[in-house]
Amino acid sequence: MALSARLARPALVRNSAQIADTALREWFRKSGKPELSKLTWGDYHAMLNTITQSFEHVPERMGFRYVHPVRLQNPELGLGKPYSAPVSYSDTQNGAEPVIAIGGLINTKHRFDFLANDACQDLRVIALDLCGRGGSGWLAEQTDYSIDTHFELLRQFMDHLELSSCTLLGSSLGGSIAIRFASHFPDRVKRIILNDSGPYIPKKRRHRRSIAIARHYAFTTPEKMFRKTAISMKHSGVATDASLFYNQHYKTRWSEEENGRIYRHDIRAMLAYRAAATQNLDQWEYWDRIKCPVLLLHGLASDALSHKTINRMRINPLLSVIHVHGAGHTPSLSDGDLNQWIADWVRDDKPYETDRYYQNPECYESIFYNA
Repeated sequence: MALSARLARPALVRNSAQIADTALREWFRKSGKPELSKLTWGDYHAMLNTITQSFEHVPERMGFRYVHPVRLQNPELGLGKPYSAPVSYSDTQNGAEPVIAIGGLINTKHRFDFLANDACQDLRVIALDLCGRGGSGWLAEQTDYSIDTHFELLRQFMDHLELSSCTLLGSSLGGSIAIRFASHFPDRVKRIILNDSGPYIPKKRRHRRSIAIARHYAFTTPEKMFRKTAISMKHSGVATDASLFYNQHYKTRWSEEENGRIYRHDIRAMLAYRAAATQNLDQWEYWDRIKCPVLLLHGLASDALSHKTINRMRINPLLSVIHVHGAGHTPSLSDGDLNQWIADWVRDDKPYETDRYYQNPECYESIFYNA
Protein backbone atom coordinates (compact mmCIF):
# COMPACT_ATOMS: atom_id res chain seq x y z
CA MET A 1 0.00 0.00 0.00
CA ALA A 2 1.35 3.42 -0.92
CA LEU A 3 2.37 5.78 1.84
CA SER A 4 -0.47 8.12 0.86
CA ALA A 5 -2.98 5.43 1.85
CA ARG A 6 -1.92 5.60 5.47
CA LEU A 7 -4.14 7.80 7.56
CA ALA A 8 -2.81 10.58 9.71
CA ARG A 9 -2.87 9.89 13.39
CA PRO A 10 -5.96 10.98 15.29
CA ALA A 11 -5.88 13.85 17.73
CA LEU A 12 -4.43 12.34 20.87
CA VAL A 13 -6.70 12.30 23.92
CA ARG A 14 -4.22 10.61 26.23
CA ASN A 15 -1.11 8.48 25.84
CA SER A 16 -0.68 6.80 29.21
CA ALA A 17 2.33 4.73 28.10
CA GLN A 18 4.29 7.83 27.12
CA ILE A 19 3.28 9.58 30.36
CA ALA A 20 4.40 6.54 32.35
CA ASP A 21 7.63 6.32 30.38
CA THR A 22 8.42 9.98 31.01
CA ALA A 23 7.90 9.41 34.74
CA LEU A 24 10.11 6.30 34.64
CA ARG A 25 12.92 8.15 32.86
CA GLU A 26 12.71 10.97 35.38
CA TRP A 27 13.12 8.41 38.18
CA PHE A 28 16.13 7.00 36.34
CA ARG A 29 17.67 10.45 35.95
CA LYS A 30 17.14 11.41 39.61
CA SER A 31 18.62 8.07 40.70
CA GLY A 32 21.89 8.93 38.97
CA LYS A 33 21.32 6.70 35.90
CA PRO A 34 22.37 3.48 37.64
CA GLU A 35 23.90 0.65 35.65
CA LEU A 36 21.51 -2.16 34.78
CA SER A 37 23.63 -4.70 36.68
CA LYS A 38 23.42 -2.60 39.86
CA LEU A 39 19.64 -2.27 40.04
CA THR A 40 18.15 -3.83 43.18
CA TRP A 41 14.69 -5.21 43.80
CA GLY A 42 14.10 -2.08 45.86
CA ASP A 43 14.82 -0.03 42.73
CA TYR A 44 12.51 -2.34 40.78
CA HIS A 45 9.55 -1.69 43.08
CA ALA A 46 10.26 2.04 43.13
CA MET A 47 10.05 2.04 39.34
CA LEU A 48 6.80 0.05 39.39
CA ASN A 49 5.31 2.53 41.86
CA THR A 50 6.39 5.41 39.61
CA ILE A 51 4.58 3.88 36.64
CA THR A 52 1.41 3.11 38.59
CA GLN A 53 1.24 6.59 40.08
CA SER A 54 1.35 8.10 36.58
CA PHE A 55 -2.00 6.51 35.66
CA GLU A 56 -5.00 8.77 35.72
CA HIS A 57 -7.33 5.80 36.18
CA VAL A 58 -6.46 2.52 37.87
CA PRO A 59 -9.11 -0.10 37.03
CA GLU A 60 -10.57 -1.71 40.12
CA ARG A 61 -9.57 -5.32 40.71
CA MET A 62 -12.53 -7.59 41.30
CA GLY A 63 -13.38 -11.27 41.27
CA PHE A 64 -15.99 -13.99 40.89
CA ARG A 65 -16.03 -17.77 41.04
CA TYR A 66 -16.03 -19.87 37.91
CA VAL A 67 -17.68 -23.28 38.22
CA HIS A 68 -15.99 -25.92 36.07
CA PRO A 69 -18.64 -28.40 34.90
CA VAL A 70 -18.25 -32.17 34.75
CA ARG A 71 -18.90 -32.20 30.98
CA LEU A 72 -15.58 -30.37 30.42
CA GLN A 73 -13.58 -32.75 32.59
CA ASN A 74 -11.65 -35.75 31.38
CA PRO A 75 -13.75 -38.85 32.30
CA GLU A 76 -10.67 -40.66 33.63
CA LEU A 77 -8.67 -37.79 35.16
CA GLY A 78 -11.32 -35.25 36.18
CA LEU A 79 -12.79 -34.82 39.65
CA GLY A 80 -16.13 -36.16 38.48
CA LYS A 81 -18.05 -33.30 40.07
CA PRO A 82 -18.31 -29.54 39.46
CA TYR A 83 -15.73 -27.45 41.29
CA SER A 84 -15.07 -23.73 41.48
CA ALA A 85 -12.00 -21.57 40.94
CA PRO A 86 -11.55 -17.86 41.73
CA VAL A 87 -11.27 -15.59 38.70
CA SER A 88 -9.71 -12.14 38.83
CA TYR A 89 -10.70 -9.26 36.59
CA SER A 90 -10.44 -5.49 36.42
CA ASP A 91 -13.18 -3.02 35.57
CA THR A 92 -13.05 0.71 34.93
CA GLN A 93 -16.72 0.79 36.00
CA ASN A 94 -17.64 3.82 33.92
CA GLY A 95 -20.84 4.15 31.97
CA ALA A 96 -19.29 3.71 28.51
CA GLU A 97 -19.60 0.81 26.08
CA PRO A 98 -18.48 -2.39 27.90
CA VAL A 99 -15.52 -4.15 26.31
CA ILE A 100 -14.43 -7.49 27.74
CA ALA A 101 -10.71 -7.88 27.02
CA ILE A 102 -9.09 -11.34 26.98
CA GLY A 103 -5.34 -11.79 26.63
CA GLY A 104 -3.14 -14.45 25.10
CA LEU A 105 -1.49 -17.53 26.54
CA ILE A 106 0.41 -15.88 29.39
CA ASN A 107 -1.12 -12.40 29.38
CA THR A 108 -2.87 -10.90 32.38
CA LYS A 109 -5.62 -8.35 32.74
CA HIS A 110 -3.01 -5.64 33.29
CA ARG A 111 -1.99 -5.82 29.63
CA PHE A 112 -5.10 -3.72 29.00
CA ASP A 113 -4.52 -1.05 31.67
CA PHE A 114 -3.00 1.34 29.12
CA LEU A 115 -6.03 0.95 26.84
CA ALA A 116 -8.29 1.44 29.85
CA ASN A 117 -6.56 4.75 30.62
CA ASP A 118 -6.34 5.99 27.05
CA ALA A 119 -9.95 5.19 26.12
CA CYS A 120 -11.66 5.91 29.44
CA GLN A 121 -13.99 8.48 27.86
CA ASP A 122 -15.32 6.00 25.31
CA LEU A 123 -14.94 2.47 26.68
CA ARG A 124 -15.60 0.57 29.87
CA VAL A 125 -12.68 -1.85 29.76
CA ILE A 126 -13.27 -5.08 31.68
CA ALA A 127 -10.15 -7.24 31.49
CA LEU A 128 -10.19 -10.92 32.44
CA ASP A 129 -7.50 -13.24 33.79
CA LEU A 130 -8.13 -16.70 32.36
CA CYS A 131 -7.89 -19.57 34.82
CA GLY A 132 -4.25 -20.45 35.44
CA ARG A 133 -3.07 -16.92 34.61
CA GLY A 134 -2.53 -13.70 36.52
CA GLY A 135 -4.59 -13.45 39.68
CA SER A 136 -7.04 -16.23 38.78
CA GLY A 137 -7.03 -19.66 40.37
CA TRP A 138 -5.64 -22.83 38.85
CA LEU A 139 -7.74 -25.73 37.60
CA ALA A 140 -7.54 -29.22 39.05
CA GLU A 141 -6.13 -31.07 36.04
CA GLN A 142 -4.03 -30.21 32.99
CA THR A 143 -6.81 -31.56 30.77
CA ASP A 144 -9.20 -28.97 32.25
CA TYR A 145 -7.36 -26.24 30.35
CA SER A 146 -8.94 -25.97 26.91
CA ILE A 147 -10.60 -23.46 24.64
CA ASP A 148 -13.93 -25.06 25.62
CA THR A 149 -13.17 -24.15 29.23
CA HIS A 150 -12.32 -20.56 28.29
CA PHE A 151 -15.57 -20.40 26.31
CA GLU A 152 -17.58 -21.54 29.32
CA LEU A 153 -15.68 -19.14 31.59
CA LEU A 154 -16.61 -16.21 29.33
CA ARG A 155 -20.28 -17.25 29.34
CA GLN A 156 -20.37 -17.38 33.14
CA PHE A 157 -18.43 -14.12 33.37
CA MET A 158 -20.96 -12.23 31.25
CA ASP A 159 -23.76 -13.63 33.39
CA HIS A 160 -21.89 -12.50 36.52
CA LEU A 161 -21.59 -8.99 35.09
CA GLU A 162 -25.26 -9.09 34.06
CA LEU A 163 -24.30 -8.06 30.55
CA SER A 164 -26.79 -9.10 27.91
CA SER A 165 -24.31 -8.03 25.23
CA CYS A 166 -20.92 -6.34 24.88
CA THR A 167 -17.87 -5.86 22.67
CA LEU A 168 -15.22 -8.57 22.88
CA LEU A 169 -11.51 -7.78 22.51
CA GLY A 170 -9.20 -10.76 22.14
CA SER A 171 -5.42 -10.91 21.79
CA SER A 172 -4.12 -14.15 20.23
CA LEU A 173 -5.80 -16.92 22.28
CA GLY A 174 -8.33 -14.36 23.48
CA GLY A 175 -9.32 -13.77 19.86
CA SER A 176 -9.90 -17.49 19.33
CA ILE A 177 -12.21 -17.48 22.35
CA ALA A 178 -14.06 -14.41 21.04
CA ILE A 179 -14.60 -15.95 17.60
CA ARG A 180 -16.05 -19.14 19.03
CA PHE A 181 -18.23 -17.28 21.54
CA ALA A 182 -19.66 -14.89 18.95
CA SER A 183 -20.51 -17.75 16.60
CA HIS A 184 -22.54 -19.48 19.32
CA PHE A 185 -24.09 -16.42 20.98
CA PRO A 186 -24.50 -13.80 18.24
CA ASP A 187 -27.04 -11.83 20.28
CA ARG A 188 -24.54 -11.36 23.11
CA VAL A 189 -21.71 -9.91 21.01
CA LYS A 190 -22.15 -6.48 19.44
CA ARG A 191 -18.72 -6.38 17.83
CA ILE A 192 -15.29 -8.01 18.05
CA ILE A 193 -11.78 -6.57 18.17
CA LEU A 194 -9.16 -9.15 17.20
CA ASN A 195 -5.59 -8.27 18.13
CA ASP A 196 -3.58 -10.22 15.54
CA SER A 197 -5.87 -13.20 15.89
CA GLY A 198 -7.89 -15.02 13.27
CA PRO A 199 -9.73 -18.26 12.55
CA TYR A 200 -6.60 -20.05 11.39
CA ILE A 201 -3.12 -20.41 12.90
CA PRO A 202 -0.73 -23.00 11.43
CA LYS A 203 0.53 -25.76 13.69
CA LYS A 204 4.15 -24.92 12.90
CA ARG A 205 3.76 -21.52 14.53
CA ARG A 206 1.69 -22.90 17.42
CA HIS A 207 4.22 -25.62 18.15
CA ARG A 208 7.14 -23.17 18.13
CA ARG A 209 5.30 -20.94 20.58
CA SER A 210 4.34 -23.87 22.80
CA ILE A 211 7.97 -24.90 23.22
CA ALA A 212 9.00 -21.38 24.26
CA ILE A 213 6.37 -20.88 26.95
CA ALA A 214 6.23 -24.30 28.65
CA ARG A 215 9.44 -23.75 30.58
CA HIS A 216 10.39 -22.54 34.03
CA TYR A 217 12.31 -19.29 34.35
CA ALA A 218 13.69 -17.68 37.51
CA PHE A 219 14.83 -14.06 37.48
CA THR A 220 17.14 -13.52 40.44
CA THR A 221 18.01 -9.93 39.51
CA PRO A 222 16.11 -7.14 37.73
CA GLU A 223 18.78 -7.24 35.01
CA LYS A 224 17.97 -10.87 34.15
CA MET A 225 14.29 -10.05 33.99
CA PHE A 226 14.81 -7.04 31.74
CA ARG A 227 17.00 -8.98 29.32
CA LYS A 228 14.49 -11.84 29.05
CA THR A 229 11.71 -9.34 28.41
CA ALA A 230 13.74 -7.68 25.65
CA ILE A 231 14.30 -11.00 23.90
CA SER A 232 10.71 -12.23 24.20
CA MET A 233 9.15 -8.92 23.11
CA LYS A 234 11.49 -7.87 20.32
CA HIS A 235 9.09 -9.04 17.59
CA SER A 236 5.94 -7.54 19.12
CA GLY A 237 6.57 -4.03 17.93
CA VAL A 238 7.43 -0.69 19.42
CA ALA A 239 6.65 -0.34 23.12
CA THR A 240 7.91 1.97 25.85
CA ASP A 241 10.12 0.78 28.67
CA ALA A 242 7.25 1.53 31.05
CA SER A 243 4.74 -0.66 29.23
CA LEU A 244 7.22 -3.55 28.90
CA PHE A 245 8.13 -3.27 32.59
CA TYR A 246 4.51 -3.06 33.72
CA ASN A 247 3.24 -6.00 31.65
CA GLN A 248 6.16 -8.25 32.58
CA HIS A 249 5.76 -7.46 36.27
CA TYR A 250 2.20 -8.76 36.35
CA LYS A 251 3.14 -11.91 34.44
CA THR A 252 5.51 -12.78 37.29
CA ARG A 253 5.50 -13.16 41.07
CA TRP A 254 8.08 -13.31 43.82
CA SER A 255 9.28 -16.78 44.81
CA GLU A 256 11.01 -17.25 48.15
CA GLU A 257 12.24 -20.64 47.00
CA GLU A 258 13.93 -19.19 43.91
CA ASN A 259 14.88 -15.91 45.61
CA GLY A 260 13.61 -14.07 42.56
CA ARG A 261 10.62 -13.59 40.30
CA ILE A 262 9.05 -16.46 38.34
CA TYR A 263 6.15 -16.62 35.91
CA ARG A 264 2.87 -16.78 37.80
CA HIS A 265 0.89 -18.86 35.29
CA ASP A 266 0.16 -22.56 35.80
CA ILE A 267 2.72 -24.47 33.75
CA ARG A 268 0.08 -27.18 33.18
CA ALA A 269 -1.94 -24.68 31.14
CA MET A 270 1.07 -24.23 28.90
CA LEU A 271 1.56 -28.00 28.62
CA ALA A 272 -2.10 -28.35 27.64
CA TYR A 273 -1.52 -25.81 24.89
CA ARG A 274 1.57 -27.71 23.76
CA ALA A 275 -0.52 -30.87 23.41
CA ALA A 276 -3.12 -29.02 21.32
CA ALA A 277 -0.46 -27.26 19.22
CA THR A 278 0.27 -30.44 17.26
CA GLN A 279 -2.70 -29.45 15.08
CA ASN A 280 -3.60 -26.34 13.11
CA LEU A 281 -6.08 -24.06 14.83
CA ASP A 282 -8.96 -24.10 12.35
CA GLN A 283 -12.09 -22.14 13.31
CA TRP A 284 -13.42 -21.31 9.86
CA GLU A 285 -16.74 -22.98 10.64
CA TYR A 286 -17.20 -20.50 13.49
CA TRP A 287 -15.95 -17.52 11.52
CA ASP A 288 -18.43 -18.15 8.71
CA ARG A 289 -21.29 -17.75 11.20
CA ILE A 290 -20.15 -14.36 12.52
CA LYS A 291 -22.26 -11.45 11.29
CA CYS A 292 -21.25 -8.66 13.66
CA PRO A 293 -18.68 -5.90 12.93
CA VAL A 294 -15.07 -6.98 13.44
CA LEU A 295 -11.94 -4.85 13.79
CA LEU A 296 -8.75 -6.75 13.01
CA LEU A 297 -5.41 -5.38 14.20
CA HIS A 298 -2.69 -7.02 12.12
CA GLY A 299 0.98 -6.79 13.00
CA LEU A 300 2.62 -6.55 9.59
CA ALA A 301 5.53 -8.69 10.82
CA SER A 302 3.23 -11.29 12.40
CA ASP A 303 4.05 -14.95 11.94
CA ALA A 304 0.63 -16.04 13.21
CA LEU A 305 -1.76 -14.15 10.95
CA SER A 306 -1.09 -14.32 7.20
CA HIS A 307 -2.46 -12.13 4.42
CA LYS A 308 -4.06 -15.27 2.97
CA THR A 309 -6.03 -15.75 6.19
CA ILE A 310 -7.01 -12.08 6.28
CA ASN A 311 -8.29 -12.20 2.71
CA ARG A 312 -10.44 -15.21 3.50
CA MET A 313 -11.78 -13.40 6.59
CA ARG A 314 -13.22 -10.76 4.27
CA ILE A 315 -16.24 -13.00 3.76
CA ASN A 316 -17.59 -10.87 6.59
CA PRO A 317 -18.49 -7.56 4.88
CA LEU A 318 -18.30 -5.79 8.26
CA LEU A 319 -14.58 -6.55 8.67
CA SER A 320 -12.29 -3.55 9.19
CA VAL A 321 -8.51 -3.99 9.15
CA ILE A 322 -5.71 -1.90 10.64
CA HIS A 323 -2.23 -3.05 9.62
CA VAL A 324 0.31 -2.00 12.28
CA HIS A 325 3.79 -1.20 10.98
CA GLY A 326 6.74 -2.35 13.07
CA ALA A 327 4.70 -4.92 14.98
CA GLY A 328 4.68 -8.70 14.99
CA HIS A 329 2.17 -10.94 16.74
CA THR A 330 -0.22 -8.97 18.96
CA PRO A 331 0.66 -5.26 19.03
CA SER A 332 1.03 -4.23 22.67
CA LEU A 333 -2.02 -1.90 22.78
CA SER A 334 0.06 0.56 24.77
CA ASP A 335 0.22 3.31 22.16
CA GLY A 336 -2.31 6.06 22.85
CA ASP A 337 -2.94 6.92 19.22
CA LEU A 338 -3.75 3.34 18.21
CA ASN A 339 -5.90 2.95 21.32
CA GLN A 340 -7.86 6.01 20.24
CA TRP A 341 -8.43 4.43 16.82
CA ILE A 342 -9.88 1.41 18.61
CA ALA A 343 -12.20 3.61 20.69
CA ASP A 344 -13.28 5.56 17.59
CA TRP A 345 -14.13 2.35 15.75
CA VAL A 346 -16.25 1.08 18.64
CA ARG A 347 -18.05 4.40 18.89
CA ASP A 348 -18.70 4.84 15.14
CA ASP A 349 -19.44 1.17 14.46
CA LYS A 350 -18.95 1.46 10.69
CA PRO A 351 -16.72 -0.75 8.53
CA TYR A 352 -13.73 0.91 6.91
CA GLU A 353 -14.00 1.40 3.17
CA THR A 354 -10.35 0.38 2.78
CA ASP A 355 -7.71 -1.09 5.05
CA ARG A 356 -5.91 1.37 7.27
CA TYR A 357 -2.20 1.45 8.06
CA TYR A 358 -0.94 2.58 11.43
CA GLN A 359 2.60 3.86 11.70
CA ASN A 360 4.08 3.36 15.15
CA PRO A 361 6.04 6.26 16.64
CA GLU A 362 9.77 6.35 16.10
CA CYS A 363 11.63 3.69 18.05
CA TYR A 364 12.15 4.52 21.68
CA GLU A 365 15.69 4.65 22.97
CA SER A 366 15.42 2.02 25.67
CA ILE A 367 17.03 2.42 29.05
CA PHE A 368 16.61 -1.18 30.16
CA TYR A 369 15.53 -3.38 27.26
CA ASN A 370 18.46 -3.99 24.95
CA ALA A 371 18.57 -7.68 24.10
